[in-house]
Amino acid sequence: MDHRQLGRTGLRVSRFCLGAMTFGESRGFMKGATSPDDEARRVLDAALEAGVDFVDSANVYSEGRSEELLGEWLKGRRNQVVLATKCRFTMGSGPGRPGAEPGPNDRGLSRRHVLMACEDSLRRLQTDWIDLYQVHMQDGATPVEETLRALDDLVRQGKVRYAGCSNYTGYRLGEADGTAARLGLHRYESIQLQWSLLVRDAERELVSAARAFGLGVLVWSPLARGFLSGKYQRGQEPPAGSRLAVSKSRLAAFERERNWKVLEAAIRVGKRHGKGPAPVALAWLLAKPECTSVIVGARTVAQLRENLEAAELTLSPEDLRELDEATAPEWGYPYDFIANSEPW
Repeated sequence: MDHRQLGRTGLRVSRFCLGAMTFGESRGFMKGATSPDDEARRVLDAALEAGVDFVDSANVYSEGRSEELLGEWLKGRRNQVVLATKCRFTMGSGPGRPGAEPGPNDRGLSRRHVLMACEDSLRRLQTDWIDLYQVHMQDGATPVEETLRALDDLVRQGKVRYAGCSNYTGYRLGEADGTAARLGLHRYESIQLQWSLLVRDAERELVSAARAFGLGVLVWSPLARGFLSGKYQRGQEPPAGSRLAVSKSRLAAFERERNWKVLEAAIRVGKRHGKGPAPVALAWLLAKPECTSVIVGARTVAQLRENLEAAELTLSPEDLRELDEATAPEWGYPYDFIANSEPW
């Protein structure tokens, strides 16, 4: 398994990252689409055996159970794994008040919440440090400086090695990078964003910003919530237990003519290599120079192995050109205007 440098840091991460969002029984938005504890452990074992030593979680995944499972699994092999997790959203109950309504400070990126969430994650993960601690989404109610100072303190205390962000806008990313430089604080070293053949919006600003600021790029939902896996068929009910079967409204949002054509393009390219559409979609991302690591979620070992087939797939320039052209969105202003004269 190849490893890549995370932005401008000295940290190297495997080009596939195992996403732990499906680990542990969930009562929230992932209800009915997660792995039992034993299967989650088997997936973790299989990933590490395949050389995937980068794992990404969040405190809210399965209401904390994802981190707890990771903590149990990491015993005796903590130094073998680059561990990432996140904070920002409410856990559904206040500290020490199971089942209670969250309080006003149980969410967001205030200093109070960031420090408290980190301590809680360290406890669930049964570790002294987190390699990459990410804010899960920007918080317009909290000054960027306050969040960065809290993260800087965690790095200086040794509880966090590097800080990153996720689900940021381009302007907020620029503000954060400039603020860190001006105040001499540890900056965001990576951004985690949604990117796939189906959803290329991040290329408008965020991918370019990551390139300009020297940030690592971690990609979530590379298969567009499984739509690009090939398991969904036009005009047919989704397979039982699949993520889009759990949420019919999300499936309806995908059922557009353009999306089916994108899937057909991935299938067409895959047939030339004897692969399904999923490895093609992942290999397309890995061919992007800005992409550091692709986060793959797997509820079973079989799903994990299918996704990792992309590690053996090298798409030709013709393949990449065909996929780029088949999936290009309408970029809009000012990108189309700039593109008339120079690359943006």
